[in-house]
Amino acid sequence: MLKLTIPMIFISLLLSAAIFGFFYAWVCSTMWGLDTAEPRVAIAAMQAMNASVRNAVFFPAFFLTPLALAITCGLLYGPQRAPALAFGAAALVYLLGGLILTMAVNVPMNEALALVTIPDDPEAAGEIWRTYSERWQVWNI
Repeated sequence: MLKLTIPMIFISLLLSAAIFGFFYAWVCSTMWGLDTAEPRVAIAAMQAMNASVRNAVFFPAFFLTPLALAITCGLLYGPQRAPALAFGAAALVYLLGGLILTMAVNVPMNEALALVTIPDDPEAAGEIWRTYSERWQVWNI
């Protein structure tokens, strides 16, 4: 079991760090940067980023992190109860607060934005972007 436990701890921590870094970068630089851009540019940029994010590099961190954490929890549960519970809690927090929340709120917002034809009117584009960005950032916790 130890031969599997140590690599799973490493994989769990690596995936957790990767997805935390992804969310952190989006919330404290990408979205704030887009908020300072001209709204038509912000909409087009967000549409392009959302179209490109579904890729083989993003997939493991986003989708496999809770699985890796749960497996690590299971491997540690007998001999190391406290660390097992920490990995289990991390799996639950990310599953509910990261993966499911993103799939339930942010992804539908992204899909709706993908269908938007960027208006020529800067004020109309500004309204679209403000409405999208404010709500998106609230839920990207």
